[in-house]
Amino acid sequence: MRASTVLLNSIVLIQLFAAQIDAKGSKSPWQTFSGDAPLVIARGGFSGLFPDSSIDAYNFAMQTSVAGAVLCCDVQLTKDGHGVSFPDLKLNNASNIGDIYPNRQKSYPVNGVTTQGWFTIDFSLRDLNNVSLIRGIFSRSEKFDGNGYSILTVQDVSMQIKPESFWLNIQHDAFYAQHNLSISSFLISASRTVSIDYISSPKLNFFSKVKGRFWRNEPSFVFQFLGKEEFEPTTKRTYGSILSNLTYVKTFASGILVPKSYILPLDDKQYLLPPTFLVQDAHKAGLQLYVSGFANDVDIAYNYSFDPVSEYLSFVDNGYFSVDGVLSDFPITASASIDCFSHIGRNARKQMDFLVITKNGASGDYPGCTDLAYEKAIEDGADVIDCSVKMSSDGKPFCSSSIDLTQSTMVIQSPFRNRSTIIPDISSDPGIYTFNLTWPEIQSLTPAIMNPYRSYNMFRNPNEKNSGRIISLSEFLHLANKSTSIYGVLISVEYVVYLREKQGLDVVKAVLDTLTETGYSNGTSTTKVMIQSTHSSVLVDFKKKSKYETVYKVEETIRDISDSAIEDIKKFANAVVIGKSSVFPDVGSFVTGQTNVVERLRKSKLPVYVELFQNEFVSQPYDFCSDATVEINTYITGAGINGTITEFPLTASRYKRNQCLGRKETPSYMSPIKPGILLSLANPRSLPPAEAPYPVFTEDDVTESPQPPGTEKSPSSSTNAQTHRPSGQTRLTLSLRLSVFASLLLL
Repeated sequence: MRASTVLLNSIVLIQLFAAQIDAKGSKSPWQTFSGDAPLVIARGGFSGLFPDSSIDAYNFAMQTSVAGAVLCCDVQLTKDGHGVSFPDLKLNNASNIGDIYPNRQKSYPVNGVTTQGWFTIDFSLRDLNNVSLIRGIFSRSEKFDGNGYSILTVQDVSMQIKPESFWLNIQHDAFYAQHNLSISSFLISASRTVSIDYISSPKLNFFSKVKGRFWRNEPSFVFQFLGKEEFEPTTKRTYGSILSNLTYVKTFASGILVPKSYILPLDDKQYLLPPTFLVQDAHKAGLQLYVSGFANDVDIAYNYSFDPVSEYLSFVDNGYFSVDGVLSDFPITASASIDCFSHIGRNARKQMDFLVITKNGASGDYPGCTDLAYEKAIEDGADVIDCSVKMSSDGKPFCSSSIDLTQSTMVIQSPFRNRSTIIPDISSDPGIYTFNLTWPEIQSLTPAIMNPYRSYNMFRNPNEKNSGRIISLSEFLHLANKSTSIYGVLISVEYVVYLREKQGLDVVKAVLDTLTETGYSNGTSTTKVMIQSTHSSVLVDFKKKSKYETVYKVEETIRDISDSAIEDIKKFANAVVIGKSSVFPDVGSFVTGQTNVVERLRKSKLPVYVELFQNEFVSQPYDFCSDATVEINTYITGAGINGTITEFPLTASRYKRNQCLGRKETPSYMSPIKPGILLSLANPRSLPPAEAPYPVFTEDDVTESPQPPGTEKSPSSSTNAQTHRPSGQTRLTLSLRLSVFASLLLL
């Protein structure tokens, strides 16, 4: 399949070069230097959520990390010689120092460059008592900035947090020396009361100042490599050139800390290049190798499909080498990747039973509803693949994510761009609709990948943005039937009334006829068929004419559902689809609580499938730590849903084999997030005003008039629809507004 060769993930990429790698045999499953599991090193605590080096960042890191996780502090010196934990030489980068002392900024040369700001050397520890920590990366949440987090000393962190392992990073030893401050003297003095396990620095001569001078057991010294073209001031050599003499580095350090690109470099399009041999070279030289730069909320290689767990696994469990530790802003993800998802194959026993249902196939990796999207979904372990059925003008049912082809294809660049029309029944905006083109014309179109987060500058797999071909419903059903791993198909049917009344197209009949033609109705196919619609009248129609399972989709976000509505749904549906916010409502990107909708539906024997799961971190409330796996875990083990509807089936499929779920005690990093906990830690003044509660779903929301019979209206007279909302289409407007919005984000 092309899906398995074009979109190379990191592990496959490494395997292509396996013959060149001299991996050592070991009884341990880990190919680290020691044979032990890689270290999880929390940079500034849980700095991906909370202000770097704050008390909550440190506490949350310890609560959500593996046993033995290392707490890493960047150390700066005050003018009275105290060592504080702060991520930068300049205080204005992650504190409100400018508001407290607006007139005390200065300029100093830093590594030969004149730099302006508020420097720690100009403030005593007492001066800093009034200063609070805030976020240092503006793309992260500002909701914790007003909490008054104090700047902590190294001793504060050691005594209050009591980390099992403590790592101190020293970036600016030479700068402090120029101002008559000695960070080496501070470290040696601090070691009397603080247990220091690791010390890192990018300056070679720093290690000669501290080596052999500690009061307790000497820490492990780690030489930090900066950018390959940057110069190390002691040797005047680039860090890239120092890589060629790792045996020299071994004379003063036991390990090295490098950026991710030193091991798995990227090309100029953000795709993975072949791996380097640095891990093997470091281990041969007797050095442990640690990697920096892991964060869930930054761009990563497109090969990982926005999934940080996949990225970690490519560094720690690729079958040929493993780094010795990862320096992360999100230690919960690093912990789960190493302890829960390493060393499990695709055939490993499933620890959790739920359906992985696709949304237009693997539409996060390829244009939705194309052959490649479906092939990738099957390869990635989807249980159910879906087809959102649309109709061509000549009555051919096919799979398409939108009835408006401008949203899912490059039709506006085709000879059919003049077919644009406004159909008030569907949208007030012009579109080129599927029923305006014949099936051969639609087949000639180039598909286009959807980019729902284009406004955040996040694009999906640009190398394959127009790959694949549009397939008919018949082809889709044959593809599913050929697969030995697929449990079922989900066929979504909408616009039934409009197509019957205005276009003379009977989508219900077309779907049923195609199922019969492909062997699904006579028992020759073992693949389960599910028919989904937002309209009860459509499902009632299918129930009258077939024995397929039916799935009712509730479009509205709801806070509860009445008993009468549930009883009504049970008359025509075998399962229900609801949105994520109907399970865990949120405000200001924070989960506020949990509804009882899932519990009530399941108690009535109605399975609940939830949509839409996506890997992009901007699709998730902050509670889920910018990690799609954390979100899935909370919905599955926390809310008890029966299935996830996702654009990235690999992430959900891998979660099923999560080995942490098979243990007597579930570790904290695989426990569901408690709704409202993170909100309680946010600054109340930074939150938006409370919104009106979501509605309760009632019987009146379910009941619809029966479907009208099909007409003999010719499809050729279809372009002059009148403003009219047919019976059973009361909720059409909302879904189409969302579709139009999505089209604006199309690359």
